Amino acid sequence: MIANGLTPSNPIPRPRGEELRVRYAAYRRRHATRLVHLLPKEAIRPLYRRASGEGDRDPGSDPLQLLVTFCESLLPLPPFEVWEHDLRSNPEAHLHDLDESPAAPTADAPSTLAVRPLDAEGSRWWAQLRSFRDESVWRGYIAFEDVDTGRLVRTALIFTEEHPTDVRERFLDLEIETLRAFLRSTLP
Repeated sequence: MIANGLTPSNPIPRPRGEELRVRYAAYRRRHATRLVHLLPKEAIRPLYRRASGEGDRDPGSDPLQLLVTFCESLLPLPPFEVWEHDLRSNPEAHLHDLDESPAAPTADAPSTLAVRPLDAEGSRWWAQLRSFRDESVWRGYIAFEDVDTGRLVRTALIFTEEHPTDVRERFLDLEIETLRAFLRSTLP
């Protein structure tokens, strides 16, 4: 096992566990919310009664959130491990889903959209594209992590695109020398 959970069969680091859990929870909420929007109006009230009758309900809780949470339990959504495998196997599909999400990543909690290995400054680094939606556009920066020490440095915001797939494509199109230059700009 190499630093940061890397193995020879998995040479690219995974997004941190907490980030994946947040993305998975947003995925579940997004699909439950879509179900609520698909239901005919006359089906909402009986479903809400079922939702409020199950479990403890805080009198001050948001009725719509209660309904969405209940719908999550009704949908045959994949368990976290299956979803995570699909995320790794089909990243493009998840980027489109992420773009449509009202709960897209924010500046305070950006999402890792791509990772590239990089040898520079006498060390091995991971160049991680971190991105979030800012109103109607997606912004992103590169976070560089030293594989051996875990040291983390980042650029300023350098990407602005309409969709996360466009941000990812621009990052993947960067030449290695350009990535090295961005890394050098972040080091003291």
